[in-house]
Amino acid sequence: MTRERVEVEAEETGAFDAVRQFLALERDVLVLSLAMFAFSLSFQMTSRFVPDYMYALGASGFVVGLFGTFGNILSAVYPYPGGAISDRVGSRYALTLFGFVSTVGFLLWLVAPTVGVLQIGGVTVEPWVWIFVGLVFAQAWKSFGLGATFAVVKQATEPSKLAAGFASTETFRRTAFFVGPALAAVLIGQHPAFTTSFQYVLAAAVLFGAIGTVGQHLLYEAEADSMGGSGGGLAQIRADLREMPAALRPLLIGDTVSLVAEVTEVRAMESRPDSGMAVFDLTVADSDGEAVLTADARFMIKRENPHA
Repeated sequence: MTRERVEVEAEETGAFDAVRQFLALERDVLVLSLAMFAFSLSFQMTSRFVPDYMYALGASGFVVGLFGTFGNILSAVYPYPGGAISDRVGSRYALTLFGFVSTVGFLLWLVAPTVGVLQIGGVTVEPWVWIFVGLVFAQAWKSFGLGATFAVVKQATEPSKLAAGFASTETFRRTAFFVGPALAAVLIGQHPAFTTSFQYVLAAAVLFGAIGTVGQHLLYEAEADSMGGSGGGLAQIRADLREMPAALRPLLIGDTVSLVAEVTEVRAMESRPDSGMAVFDLTVADSDGEAVLTADARFMIKRENPHA
């Protein structure tokens, strides 16, 4: 390799790193952003046409309206259990799992017309029923993974660049808002029968979901995750509510406050030998020593001696 080529490659790498730093796209934030683009693309390609798909499968107007209500209910119910799962298995593992589950949902939508009408215990199951079942799965990434996406950005980004980190992921997600419908329109135009042409769209959604899932599985730095204990179902939810701290005294203008940070955990990162993860318990107190804020914080810190 010539010296000139080495210099050019170094300049290109330096330029890419500069842009990534400016946008606060740390490795895991970049992986998350690309996954958000992939899954948002799948949703934007399909969501506008699912009602027509249901009509084609024999659903009534009432059923189509009920489908929209059902989706809103899932959006309201999913975030808390999704956050609890993420806290216990780690945000990166959880997002990979939620991505896989969402991909299964798109796959159920794809195969719904081929299932046909079923008779189960004397009850007729129409093909559009599988659209509801698929929604239970497809909504996993968007709603179950809501808390986990925030956690990944917070854990991977310097505190001074948190706003830029969140904004960058949102930019990737919203880019799919105008790419998805356009791509769906192209695919729908490939066949005169809407049911068949929309299956082309759903096949593309499954493909993008699979790419997003595999990409997360391979590229996330899982050792940067924080994990709690195993989930406890409804008992754990009741325990969480009981153990919520008492209301803290309001912080007033003119108050003098002090911060106490206790290091509770320090560990090296295998994929980044020059960095480590530190966990702090933070307490902010007023001049009387009364706590006005408590929080846990996780920071990536440069190691002074990476080879120690």
